[in-house]
Amino acid sequence: MNKLQEQELFELETQQQEERKVFVITDLNGLNWAFRKMSAIQAKLNEVKQLADAERERIAEWEKKESASYQDDLAYFSHKISEYHASVLANDPKAKSIKTPYGVAKSTTSKSQPEKADEQALIEYSKTNELDFVEVETKEKLKWAELKKTLSVVESDGELVVVDADGQVVPGVAVKPETVSFKVEVSD
Repeated sequence: MNKLQEQELFELETQQQEERKVFVITDLNGLNWAFRKMSAIQAKLNEVKQLADAERERIAEWEKKESASYQDDLAYFSHKISEYHASVLANDPKAKSIKTPYGVAKSTTSKSQPEKADEQALIEYSKTNELDFVEVETKEKLKWAELKKTLSVVESDGELVVVDADGQVVPGVAVKPETVSFKVEVSD
């Protein structure tokens, strides 16, 4: 903000509210006067915003620095709780959650499921078996979501494989293994 803009703001601040209510622009000089005031106000707003942005940045850096070790501590304890819960779950598969007055450790298990490994092999499989899981726009594209609904994961010779409704092994599909994930919720 320059000195002229500071003077414009000073004049504006000293102007009485009553004068402001009756102010009317009647000519080019009045219009110019209003634009000078607006220019000064805009310059002041820009200064305020710059200062606020600088302070927000400084506060964000402070918050990041202050929080870092606490975030590490939370991750450490979450890991330890998950390890403990995994050991309890290994001994008691029904222990899906463990509650204390200060929080809950939860686990979720996702079943083994088909996972697309080779789209071209799946397209060939669909064509060979006359299945309607291939769409042709500019090039052939597999309707994976629809095909996946018809597949199952079964154990064959001690190994998990993906089969279709007829029990035929489907090429180009891998088995995404069962996973267990843990979640820690701390009470407020």
